[in-house]
Amino acid sequence: MSKIQAVFEKGKAFIPFITCGDPDLETTKKLVISMAENGADIIELGIPFSDPTAEGPVIQGANIRALSHGVTTDQVFGMVKELRACIETPLVFMTYANVVFSYGTERFVRQMAECGMDGLILPDVPFEEKHEFLDVCDLYGIDFISLVAPTSENRMIKIAKEARGFLYVVSSLGVTGTRSEIKTDLQGMINTIKSANPDLPCAIGFGISTPEQVEKMSRIADGAIVGSAIVKLIGKYGTESVGPVSDFVKDMKAAQSV
Repeated sequence: MSKIQAVFEKGKAFIPFITCGDPDLETTKKLVISMAENGADIIELGIPFSDPTAEGPVIQGANIRALSHGVTTDQVFGMVKELRACIETPLVFMTYANVVFSYGTERFVRQMAECGMDGLILPDVPFEEKHEFLDVCDLYGIDFISLVAPTSENRMIKIAKEARGFLYVVSSLGVTGTRSEIKTDLQGMINTIKSANPDLPCAIGFGISTPEQVEKMSRIADGAIVGSAIVKLIGKYGTESVGPVSDFVKDMKAAQSV
């Protein structure tokens, strides 16, 4: 059992996302440590990329800010090494295929393993093309985490059977961002996934921004993922964002025990 899977054995997982280097890497490091201390069970780290196609304007803005400060993939790896001296919380990179390709796929995944990362999410890699990443991740003990969307109908069972770590269930069509209401039949999606792979944890993301939504998603699934709402706080408070983000994470995690 991987470190990521072990989290879900303990109960519902709260999974926050932040973009590395927004507003700077030192603040990112403080944010990760604080989120871990305030209830985050797994933390997603975005590696900045110039064309983050799955992201809405909030996270796109964070990518632009990080890149404008000259943040590099090697600097992100260095930050993770420093974090591993402080926290044991599972860490997952969420980035894009071009970032991995340009670095060199095996070199990238080997660096992930060496610095203490646990999982990798590449939202722009189709299911049919995942093996060039999955096989290398398997070799180095990294969970290559798959996504399913409301449009995945015919492939959902195949994706579930081959998933690693947990399955990222995309709540809504479109890009990331906060939503006042999520209308997708998520319960139906989870039922289909569990029929194919009963032991596979499912975490719902895209559009979740309030404790009420986290509580609702955690009744349906094994975890909830929140990104844009946190990145928006970081955009607002910058280097002073650790306190507001810590309070937000604490409230979101508390909603899972309601």
